[in-house]
This record gives sequence, C-alpha cells and structure tokens, in this order.
Amino acid sequence: MSIRIAIFDDNKNVRDGIALLLRTVPDVEIAGSFSHALDCVQDVRNSRPDVILMDIEMPGISGIEAVRLIKQAFPDIQILMQTAFEDDERVFASICAGASGYILKNHLDSLLTDSIASLQCGGAPMSPSIARKVLEKLQQMPVQTAPPVDYHLSPREKEVLACIVEGLSYKMIADRLHISYETVRSHVKKIYEKLHVASLTETVAKAINHKLI
Repeated sequence: MSIRIAIFDDNKNVRDGIALLLRTVPDVEIAGSFSHALDCVQDVRNSRPDVILMDIEMPGISGIEAVRLIKQAFPDIQILMQTAFEDDERVFASICAGASGYILKNHLDSLLTDSIASLQCGGAPMSPSIARKVLEKLQQMPVQTAPPVDYHLSPREKEVLACIVEGLSYKMIADRLHISYETVRSHVKKIYEKLHVASLTETVAKAINHKLI
C-alpha cells in the first residue's frame, strides 16, 4: 500500500522539488500540494494523507498553528516539519504542537525518504543538530517537585512508556515486549490521552519530570 504524502510550503519551487524527489520513491504517492495552511484541516480531509510535510513559515497561519489544528482533527496523522530554521523556540513549539519530526531543508535530499520511513515505523526523525537541541532542552528542564499525579497507567502502558523514553521505535517496542505493532500503537494512543500530550517529545518530558517510570 502506498504512503500518501501532503506537502505544505509557500514556495512553489520547494513543493515541486519535494514532489520530484518523492516520485522516485517506490510506494509513495503525492496526495496534495498546498501553498498555504489557511484551509489545512479541510485540505487534509480532502487529500487523506498518511504523512504531512509542513513548512514552518506559512502565509496566513504558521506551520506550527497548522500542526496544532491538524492534530486536533486528525490525531493519527504523522507530521514532519521541514524548515530552514533550527532555533530552539521554533523547534519546541512545533514538537509541542504535535509534530512527529523536524528536518532542515538543506537535509531534504539526504534524509527525507528515510525520515518518512521512520515515521511510518513509529520513529521521530530529526536532523542531527535538531536532535541535539531536543536532548539538551530535556536535560535542562527542571525536575518536577509537585506531588506526584496518578495518571492511571496500566503496567503494560508503563512498560511501553519506558521504551518510548529510551527512544525505541514502535517496531522495536513491539519486538522487546513481544506484542504486535498495532498493539503498541493502541497503547501509545492511550498513553497520550492519559498524559494529555500530543507528541513523543512531550511524552518523554512528562515521563521524566513526573517520574512516571
């Protein structure tokens, strides 16, 4: 089955370049190409993508706000941010909004296809410099000193959460816990709901700060 990709970028040359690159990849289909995100929810509803490539600088509403709107309407869709910026605020605003990965535009040629494959396997692909910033940010976060909150995670959900914190992909979690890939997805969805989070990075941060594992 083909992976359907939607591209949001205000630069037509960038959209066309990404589409040209993706057309060389087996089992990938361009579901839509959009120059703005003003109608992002309706565009996603109409194009039915599995993965969205979202530029961070978009006219009308930003890519960050578009991610937030899309994830509220379609929580299972994977969104990969693609941008020329790597400053901390944009990175973490995107991830907290629900983005599953963050790739710099100058890495598109070398990392895009692998990043899409990683998303489909439950990974959180990032350009190396972005991954370092995320790690440094998590290490700088203050330790939670408030009384512990019971999020009512089941023993299995706690096992899955521990694997997420280790950085394992869904497939790796399935192999370690001897459960199916779809079962892992189901557990992660419930973890997101119970922790009130929308991204893997937010999940890791909450697990560490609240000492959930």
